[in-house]
Amino acid sequence: MTDLVTRFAPSPTGHLHLGHAHSALFGWTAAQRGGGRFLLRIEDIDPNRCRPAFERDLIEDLAWLGLSWGDPGGDPGDAPGGGPVRRQSDHFDDYRAALARLREAGVVYPCFCTRKDIAAEIGRAGAAPHGPDGPLYPGTCRHLSEDIRAARIAAGETWAMRLDVAEAMRRTGPLRWHDRGRGWQTATPEQLGDVVLARKDTPTSYHLSVTLDDHLQRVTLVTRGEDLFFATHTHRLLQALLGFEPPDYHHHGLLRNAAGERLAKRDRAQSLRSLRAEGAEPAAVRALAGFPD
Repeated sequence: MTDLVTRFAPSPTGHLHLGHAHSALFGWTAAQRGGGRFLLRIEDIDPNRCRPAFERDLIEDLAWLGLSWGDPGGDPGDAPGGGPVRRQSDHFDDYRAALARLREAGVVYPCFCTRKDIAAEIGRAGAAPHGPDGPLYPGTCRHLSEDIRAARIAAGETWAMRLDVAEAMRRTGPLRWHDRGRGWQTATPEQLGDVVLARKDTPTSYHLSVTLDDHLQRVTLVTRGEDLFFATHTHRLLQALLGFEPPDYHHHGLLRNAAGERLAKRDRAQSLRSLRAEGAEPAAVRALAGFPD
C-alpha cells in the first residue's frame, strides 16, 4: 500500500490568514489520521511579489499552530516545524526540463499576445468561449508557423509558452482523476483553455510547477481549496503528458467572511500574526480555522 503523503504549498506574498490555516490543517490532519507524512512547499516563482520575510513568518506561524512537517527529499533548512522545505525558486532547472519534454512532444507553443491583444481579440470575436474564470484565450498564436515563431523569439519579443490543450488531449485520449469528496471526474482541461506554462522571464507557471513538484515529492493526496478544482483537470492532462501517476485529490471548502466572500490576502483578511499579537492561543486559532481540538 502506498504511504500517504500530503502537502501545504503557500506563496510568500503576504501573511497567512485563517483560510490558509484551514487549508494547512486540512492536509496535516489527513496525514495524521492516515499515518502519513505532511510536507511544506514554498511556491515562490514570482520574484516580484514573494518575499523572504513572508516565508520566515509563515513557517513560524505554522509551527506556532502546532504543525510539523518532514520531507527527506527537500532542501536543507532550519525550519521551526522540524523539517526541510522545498522552495520552487531553487528548482527552475527541473521546470525547464519538464517544459522541454512538452516542447519535444509538440504540445506547447509560444504566445506573443499581451493582455490588451487578448482582450481586443475576444472583443472582436463577440461570443468568446468562457471558462470558470472568465473568457478563454482565443488561440491567436496557436497556428503561427515555426519560422514566424522562431523569428519573433529571436527578435526579443516577450512570449509565454501555452499548452495546446486540443493537441494534448488528442495525444492522451480520455482521462480521469479522483476527488475524495466528489468521486471520479472525467478530465475536461478545455475548461481553462490553453493555459500558460512558462514565460520568457520565468521558466514555469503554477500549473507546471505544482504538477512536477507533487510528482517529485511523491505526494499521494493533494488537499487544496475548491477554488482550484478546475485547475486539477489541467494538471491531470500534464501528468499524462509527462508520464506521472496521478495522486488522489480532496478539494475542501473555503472559509468566508460575513459577506460570503472567501478570505484573501488582497482583501486584507486578518492574519495569523495579528491574531497572535492580540494574544490568541493556538488552540483558539485552530478552532476559528475549523479544527477544534
